[in-house]
Amino acid sequence: MNAKKRPVITLLRTAVAMLFVSAFLSRCASILTPTGGPRDTLPPVIVRMAPDNFTTERPLTGHEKIYIEFDEFVQIKDQQKEFFTSPEMKKKPLITLRGRGIVIQLRDTLAPNTTYALDFGSAIRDNNEGNPLYSMRYVFSTGTEIDSMMMSGYTADSYKADSVSKSFIWFFPADSVEWVPEYDSTIFKYKPSVIARAENNGIFIARNLKPIDYRVYAVQDKNDNQLYEPGSDQVGFIEGVYNPSRMPDFAVWLDSVRGYVSAEPQLYLRMFTDRAFRRQVLSETERPLQHKAMLYFSTAFPRIERIRFDSIPDEAVIVDPQTVGRDTVALWFNLPASALPDTIKGEITYFKHDSINRLQEVTEPLKLSWRLIETKEQEREREKLERERRKAEEAGEEWTEPEQPNPFAFKLSLTGDVNPEEHLTVDFDYPIVRLDSAAVTLADADGRSTPVHFVRDTAKMRRWYLQAPWTPGGQYTLTIPAGAITDVAGFSNDSIVGKYTILDPEKFATVKIRVAGPDDGTKYIIQLLDGNGSLKQEKRDVVPGDVRFNYVPAGEIKFRIIEDRNGNGQWDTGNVVERRQPERAEMFADEQGEDTFVTKTNWEIEFTMDMNRIFAPMTMQSLSRLLDERELQRLRREEEKRAKEGPKKQGHDHDHRSGTSGMSSSFGSAGNMFGNFR
Repeated sequence: MNAKKRPVITLLRTAVAMLFVSAFLSRCASILTPTGGPRDTLPPVIVRMAPDNFTTERPLTGHEKIYIEFDEFVQIKDQQKEFFTSPEMKKKPLITLRGRGIVIQLRDTLAPNTTYALDFGSAIRDNNEGNPLYSMRYVFSTGTEIDSMMMSGYTADSYKADSVSKSFIWFFPADSVEWVPEYDSTIFKYKPSVIARAENNGIFIARNLKPIDYRVYAVQDKNDNQLYEPGSDQVGFIEGVYNPSRMPDFAVWLDSVRGYVSAEPQLYLRMFTDRAFRRQVLSETERPLQHKAMLYFSTAFPRIERIRFDSIPDEAVIVDPQTVGRDTVALWFNLPASALPDTIKGEITYFKHDSINRLQEVTEPLKLSWRLIETKEQEREREKLERERRKAEEAGEEWTEPEQPNPFAFKLSLTGDVNPEEHLTVDFDYPIVRLDSAAVTLADADGRSTPVHFVRDTAKMRRWYLQAPWTPGGQYTLTIPAGAITDVAGFSNDSIVGKYTILDPEKFATVKIRVAGPDDGTKYIIQLLDGNGSLKQEKRDVVPGDVRFNYVPAGEIKFRIIEDRNGNGQWDTGNVVERRQPERAEMFADEQGEDTFVTKTNWEIEFTMDMNRIFAPMTMQSLSRLLDERELQRLRREEEKRAKEGPKKQGHDHDHRSGTSGMSSSFGSAGNMFGNFR
């Protein structure tokens, strides 16, 4: 967005300006492509439309042809992704090239008294250089007038707190959709009457609206089928109804850098990935290992009452959920291999959806079979050993079978740096049934022993942490003697030796945060990210007070703050059917609007985070200010990047930027019109 804007305009004048932008595009003076000199950086210019743009009382048969001529030969690129109609037509128009123009063949019967818009996005480009013509729309009506009201808005990823580009915004007339207080099925049962699409910066301008109440939704539509697919497409919705004639004024301008029209957002849609409703059922079982079985449920958080087996006592069955939602469950059998039958029979009692989607308690049989299946490599190795044994026996020699590799498996880094706040992490293939921690030794560089303590992860049964009173900057040798650890399959470890260096805090930065906010029991999650947005550290259950991040690597850092309303220590998505918005997540910015900060070795940096300010209700003014600040930061970072790249790279960038300048000039009088109306 442009950082500097003139005073806002009235909604009516905005509508007039936007309504006629395509008309101006179609009437701009032709700009001829130069025959020599610099590369062509100008997009095509519309010189003629037949029938003309914004015509009314068009026939309902919907089988007429529309011709749009340009000042040069053009190409059509990414038509499936870029081109759409508002409202949607059952049969998408067919677009073909003819001479210096395109022919649009309508193939659908149209609705009476309806304003239609054909939005080309950036699909139309010149034939030689591929310069796109942005914001091209062809509008007509089957009634006596063109609907001319508008609304603007912004679509953002509710977790990343950043723009969602190219999402579709659906407008449903409020009086034509059913309203049920208990649930919302609008986007599943009805077709929108007006469709808009956000640009790359997340800003959308919905045009050709009526002065009526609308319900508004946003859909990412990843596969471009104009359908919302829960669990795949991101979705957003706004509570209540919105009438463009009662919305506040907003400013509109031509973004000369990006080449398309932008605006101040009136609406704010926080988008999220909704979990699709699925019927709860035990969908699959398997026994991949002799000591392990798997239960797969169709959706999260199954309610399991009991699991019983005929030949295995209850205390020998270890239940180990594999996912956060517990929809995948591992069962481990704590018995010797000789005591486990090839087929284990039993039953499970759990709650399952019936034919009318009611959860009912059911008991179903379990039959878990396992047999050893050799891999090709194992088969070749076995056959090789058999040949060696027969050869030795034929020669009258004694044959001893070679020792096989130890099947005990674990994941533990045996060298490297250790953060004393995170300790060492070890993952085992099987649950551990015996761990002799007294036999484990940890010695510093001088040979002095240090006490160690093993703690199992509360969520992951096969993950353990080795904790010790580490000395910053110290060096340690860990020794786990053979046989100190035994897993549920009866496998024990060989000798394990690891050498580690403890991080020195003087080689890192420290971040101190003073958290201010309401004393109403609300908890927050503060995530420390690097300059690329990757999560590095996280503090949960944060309340007003002091928070400290140690061992922060030097470089750029950011902060994401999550308003953890239910206090479960994680960000929770929304549910469009239940009309439940996702938990708010915001990127922290200081009073100057800066959201990226620099740390250096042995630095201590302090911040004050006011949760009242960070999670204040979003208004049109505050959202515009936020987007302006982000744009200023983006431009500043680009300028810094160009300065570092040197004059040669800058010269190349200048050539590229001159293309965008030429692009904006093709708007001609349309650009001046926006300047007059701002």
